Formats: sequence, C-alpha cells, structure tokens
Amino acid sequence: MTSRATSVRPRPRRAVRHLLVGLTVALVAALTPAGPSTPAQAAPTLLSQGRTATASSSENAGTPASAAVDGNTGTRWASAFSDPQWLQVDLGSRATISQVNLLWEGAYGRAFQLQTSDDGATWTTIYSTTTGTGGTQNLTVTGAGRYVRMNGTARGTGYGYSLWEFQVYGETGGSTPTCGSTNVAQGSPATASSTQDAGLAASAAVDGNTGTRWASAASDPQWLRVDLGSTRTICRVVLTWEAAYARAFQLQTSADGATWTTIYSTTTGTGGTQSLTVSGSGRYLRMYGTARATAYGYSLWELAVNTTGGTSEPPVDGTDPRNPNLGPNTFVFDPSTPTSTIQSRLNTLFTQQETNQFGPQRYAVLFKPGTYTADVNLGFFTQVAGLGMSPDDVNLNGHVRTEAFWMGGNATQNFWRAAENLSVTLPAGQTVERWAVSQAAPYRRMHLRGGQNQIQLWNGGDGWSSGGLLADTRIDGLVVSGSQQQWYSRNSEFGNGWTGSVWNMVFQGVTGAPAPSFPNPSHTVIAQTPQVREKPFLYVDGTGEYRVFVPALRTNSTGTSWYNKTPAGSSISLSQFFVVQAGTSAATINAALAQGKHLLFTPGVHHVTEPIQVNRADTVVLGLGLATIQADNGSVGMRVADVDGVKVAGLMFEAGTTNSPVLMEVGPSGSSASHAGNPTSLHDVFFRIGGPHVGKATNTLTVNSDNVIGDHMWLWRADHAASGVPTGWTLNTADTGLTVNGDDVTMYGLFVEHYQKYQTVWNGNGGRTYFYQNELPYDVPNQAAWMNGSTRGYAAYKVADSVTTHQAFGLGSYSYFNVNPAVVEERSFEVPTNPNVRFTNMVTVSLGGVGTINRVINNAGGTANAANQTVYLTTYP
Repeated sequence: MTSRATSVRPRPRRAVRHLLVGLTVALVAALTPAGPSTPAQAAPTLLSQGRTATASSSENAGTPASAAVDGNTGTRWASAFSDPQWLQVDLGSRATISQVNLLWEGAYGRAFQLQTSDDGATWTTIYSTTTGTGGTQNLTVTGAGRYVRMNGTARGTGYGYSLWEFQVYGETGGSTPTCGSTNVAQGSPATASSTQDAGLAASAAVDGNTGTRWASAASDPQWLRVDLGSTRTICRVVLTWEAAYARAFQLQTSADGATWTTIYSTTTGTGGTQSLTVSGSGRYLRMYGTARATAYGYSLWELAVNTTGGTSEPPVDGTDPRNPNLGPNTFVFDPSTPTSTIQSRLNTLFTQQETNQFGPQRYAVLFKPGTYTADVNLGFFTQVAGLGMSPDDVNLNGHVRTEAFWMGGNATQNFWRAAENLSVTLPAGQTVERWAVSQAAPYRRMHLRGGQNQIQLWNGGDGWSSGGLLADTRIDGLVVSGSQQQWYSRNSEFGNGWTGSVWNMVFQGVTGAPAPSFPNPSHTVIAQTPQVREKPFLYVDGTGEYRVFVPALRTNSTGTSWYNKTPAGSSISLSQFFVVQAGTSAATINAALAQGKHLLFTPGVHHVTEPIQVNRADTVVLGLGLATIQADNGSVGMRVADVDGVKVAGLMFEAGTTNSPVLMEVGPSGSSASHAGNPTSLHDVFFRIGGPHVGKATNTLTVNSDNVIGDHMWLWRADHAASGVPTGWTLNTADTGLTVNGDDVTMYGLFVEHYQKYQTVWNGNGGRTYFYQNELPYDVPNQAAWMNGSTRGYAAYKVADSVTTHQAFGLGSYSYFNVNPAVVEERSFEVPTNPNVRFTNMVTVSLGGVGTINRVINNAGGTANAANQTVYLTTYP
C-alpha cells in the first residue's frame, strides 16, 4: 500500500473540491439541548440624514455643510483648501454610533478622525487614520453622543475636503453616561521616564496590588504613562501615592503618545489617595510630575482610570474553575465513565456530523487524564482533546481518525475538525491510523505511539486529500502522505520518518524529516523555527482545577515542546476567564474584557453586532469545538489593540449577510509599537465567507501590529453553489483574504482561497511565510470581470513595491476556472525585484487544465495550462 501510494501520479482535485453540498441529516435531540436564544437586536438606523450640519468652512455657497447630509449623492460639502477642517452633524439627541460612511468626492482626507460629543465642545475620538483611501469608506465604530464630526488634519489632494455624503448609523436613546467603577488601567502596558530600581517598575502601579509600587529617579520632571489600548472617555483618575508624592503635576491624555492635552493640573498636591474628576479622552494617560513634595522621587502604589458608561456595563458571571459550565455541546469524560457510554456518544456525534459542513452544530469532546478505550471518528466541527498537561497524560486505546467514506474516499472536503493533546495506542494487530483531511483540520500536540505504526494522511489507497497541519506532535512510527497533495509539518518528531510527495510538502523544525529535494520529490525542509509560541490549551491540574496553559515563546526551535521535556510557559486558572455561552452579547463580552478577564468560547455560533475589543496585553481568547463568531449587520468580528502578547486560538470567524469592512483586525491602522519580545499570536484561526448563507466582507483579516505570529490559518471565500444557498461572483463578495501592514510578521501554515482580488497583500517589511496554499476563485465569469488595471487577474500573493525585506518558503497556487476556462491569471506571486525579497520553492497548477496561470512569479517561471498542468520554480530572484 505504501509503495502504491507514493507512486501515484498527481492529479487535479475533482470539481467537487470545496463544493458546498446540501445536507439532509437527522438531528439527534440528545446532542442539541435547547440553549439560550440570541436576543433580538435592532438594525442600525441612518441618523444623520436631514439633520443640522455645520462646518469649519465651505469652499463656496454651492457646497454647504448641509449638502453632505441631504441624501443626494449629486450634492456635496467642500471646505477651504487648508488644514485642519471639520464637518459636524447634530443628531438631535444622544445616540449609540455603530457605523459612519464617508462618500468622498475626489478631494478626500488622508488623515482624519471621527469624533463624538454630548455638548459639541468636548470630543471623543472613535476612529483615526493617517492612511485614508478616499472613495467610499464604510467604517464600523463604537461610540456615543449627540454630535458626530469628521475632523480632517491632512488632505489627500491640493484641494479642500469634499464629501458627497456623511452618513451616521446607530440607535437613538440613552442619557449622558455616568462615570464607571471599572479600572481600565489595571493590567495595561505602563512606561515611565525612569525607575528608582528594577523592583519598582512602572507596571507595579497598574497591577491592582497596593503592596507594589512604581518609584522614579529623584529629579524633576518625571512621568508615568499607561496605554489603555484604545481611545477612552476618561472621567476619573485615582492616584494612590506612597509617601514620596507630587506637589505639582498634570494629568494628560494623548491619542498617539506624542502630543499631550492637560485635563487636570495642580501645584498643591496632597499625596495620599487623590480621586480626581476629569473630562478628557485618549488612548494614553500620564501623570506628569513637575515638582516633588520630598527629596525622593515620585512614587505611586496604584494609578486607576475610570471611564464613562462603566456603571451600565452588563453583569459578568464568575467562573467556578472546578465545575465550569462549558456549554451543552461540550462532553467531558473521566476514567470512571463507562466505555459504552463514551463510544455511544462518539458514534452519535459522528453520525450527525459526518457530512454536516454548514450546520450550526459545534462540539468538543474532552478527556480528563487517564486511560480509555475508544474509537474516535471525527466529523465536521468536532474537536477531541485531552485535558492533561502532557499528551501522554491521556491515552486512548483505539483510534483518533478521520475518514472520507462519505465522499467515496475523496478527502478534499474534510475540513473543520481537530485532534489535540492526547496519545493514541492502536488496537493489537492494527498498524494504521488515518487522518485524511484537507484545510482547517489540525493534528496538534498529539502522540501516536508505537514505532511499528503509521499515520496515513489520505484515505488509504483511494481518493485525494489536499492540505493539513501536524504541529508539536510525536509520531513514533512512519508518516505516509500518499495522495495528499500538500502538507505543512512544524516542530514535530517522526520516529521512522516520512514517505510520499505530490506538489508541496514543507517540514520546519521537524526531527525525522526527509532530505530537502524540491521539486523531485517536492520536499522543502527548514531546519529550525525562528520564533513560535504553541497554541494555549485547557487542562485539569492535579487538584481538579481547570486551567489554561500558555506555552512560552521559543526561538530557533526543533521538535516538540513537551516530549521528554517539561513545557515552558505559564498557567492561568479558569476563574480568570469569562466563559462565553451562545447568545452572549458583544457588550457583555467586552465588559468582561474590560474587567481584565480572558475569554473561553463554548462550542456554538456566537453572533455579534459590534466588535469584540481585546485591549489588554497578554489576554487569552480560546475557543472550544471550533466555536464560531459571526459578524452580523456589517460589524467587525474582533479588534485586537496594539498591545503585547494577545493569544487568539481555536476560533472561526464568519461573515454575515451584510458586508463587513473586515472580519478581524489586529492592531488599529498606523500601529507601530514593537512587540518583538512578546508578540501577539493567532493559532488555528479560520475564516469563512459564505457556505451556510450568503456572506460578504471586503477584507477578511488585517494585521496592522508589528511582530504578529500566525500559526495555522485558513481564510476561505465560498465560490460554488450550495443546495438552497446561492453563491457566486456577485453574491459572496470578498476582495482580499489577508492584508499585512505590520513589520516583522510571521505566518506558519497559511491557506488563503477564492478571493476576488489579491488573495494576500503584504505591505510590511521583514515578513516571513513558511508554507502557503492558495486556490484562485473558481467562479470568475470572464476575463473582463477579473482585471487589475491592464493585468489579467490578481496575484495570489502580492508583496508591495515599497517592501525591502521579505522571505517565503514552500508556496503553491492553483487555478480551476470552471465557469470560464478561458480566464488567465498573469502571475501567482508578484513581488519587488530585490535581493532581500526572496521566494523559495514555488509551484503553480492548472487543476485538470481548467484555466491558465501564465507565470509563477513576476515574469519568471513557465505557464500552467491544459498542456502543462504543473510548473515548479525553486528560487526568485
């Protein structure tokens, strides 16, 4: 069987690849108990049309402020030709603002802020950019006020600012907010002008511990600054001074950490505890001391910041770490559970989920430490995981497998499932474990015991599979890829090696990897992984407490993080997590985050109509059972602030039927802080536009922060018809999969497919990608519909002309233009020609000869078409 598999000629994936099939599956009532229903939420209303508008200036009498809110896209407001300028609308009463649409004329704002106010005098910034694009900008925001204004600070042209329409959406109602009690400074990044010594760091003043303190050098002036993660409306600052206090100081706010506005000033400071009522807004707040009251430096036990609206925050339930509610679709077994009970549950789950690609059901099956006998056959949207600190703490005598019998052995649609953190001992007399999968099906932190055994990455003698991940995994025996068309293995150990190759096999930091030999066979081997953090995971400690382990950052690593070693990292009690149940609103989730909680999403589809906003450094957001966040009403699913060390893992983001500007954003536009020592990381994070319903999102994932790590992601636009769900070029609309604007961003195992413009756009310097898989959109109706100016089509991977350093290894891009086989993509990879922009080991494939890829990279490499379906190129330049 092995020799037959490894000698099979590569063939294109069938036309059913990614076909969205209809489902008629009987739901098992015992597995889907009624959960809380999602509360009804009103759609945002256009509030600005016909309201009173004013402006800093008008170019002439024919371009008044009122023309931007009259609902007529043939009339416009235009300002004088100078900076700054503003346009303001009075909504008549206070409103919650969720979206602002700017319909620019040719004279647009390159740098501007959107601001709200309750009185037209004090303004809070709810959006800011220095890279405005003009055209139509549909901006999802979070804010409240009676007045909304566009405050332009840098024009995009030599003319003034000019808007056809200024549209503000939201919901009216609500009184002026009161000052909340939540300390938003606690746990946020803090810096200072100086420290007296290493034991008196700036962070000690925002750690919530009144027994630790910050102390400065004994000189004037000195300051302590806290980064709140995003712009906040600040109503109170509480200073808890040690004996060395400030006689004269200011409290100051800033949007960028450079330009400061004083919101409080005194020359008669009293020391002790000072609770100061203030009015201002900013992302940064600092205490700026100008005169000490003693001969020592400045010393604060704590600096606390309160913001408006705090008393109206939704209640946030605590979590019992010994008996947590992990939702109705999480099943936890221990060694005392009868084997028949476990197997019956597994069989019922598989029967329901074997073909259930697009249903809302999500499941997690968790095993506490111990030994079990079970045959785990995983269907769609099912995660099986051990709850030990080591995979070897849970041993299953039996199987953890994925087959493709439901498609006649073809595994090219076996997506969205996961096996993690346990060991498997095969039954006596059996030597084969099958993991026949394609995208979004991680086999992570696993141990397949027995040197005589092999794991087969396809259905074993029949069918095809196309793309997967082995990470932090130990295989005692042999890995056989068979007809698997592409695969990425990272930081794993293969006791008896690897056999098999089709188009693109990448091994990184793997002991037992085959020799590098691309393209014959197509093995790309990278000896080490430069910087990576393994995925956080849930476990139960020796006392029965549920905790989340966060692995430490590793540098230049090989092999697993756990086999024959003690994993490095930190552990967090589940009492520090807010467990998100289906139906929980984004407002409640954000309230939990504001209180310093981490998040654990239970299996299910979680609908949000405003972004989940992760602002605190080192926050962990972990999903069970491929928990899904659906962005409804054109919302953004999640925004992560430009802070250190956020970890997002085990989640899917799904587009709603109303277009979202982006599904997930890491760092706001213009982020520039270095996170080299503690990067944000994304693990098994998947994105889907369409499938269960029509989906729309202009961009899918945008990374603005520096030093971000992506650890296995699939970004996917549905581009084929599904039974009862219309899909197609003008219905499931999505421009771009991944956009990277930050510097020094690294992607491990990146899959991006079927977008209508560039699949991946990389604008930051110092980027690295290890393994890239792409399919171009199937449903291009004709060449005219898919032109990038005068260029035929859009590249699968675009590195901006301004980039001077970039590396990529093991990349594949495939065409299957089945709607119109005459369509041509000019090139798959488009990069600046620069010796420091290097691409290694590329392949392009015309699947079945349906459609053409003219060149591999820039103007290099051959043509993939019906006559020559597979083209390899080893280096560029």
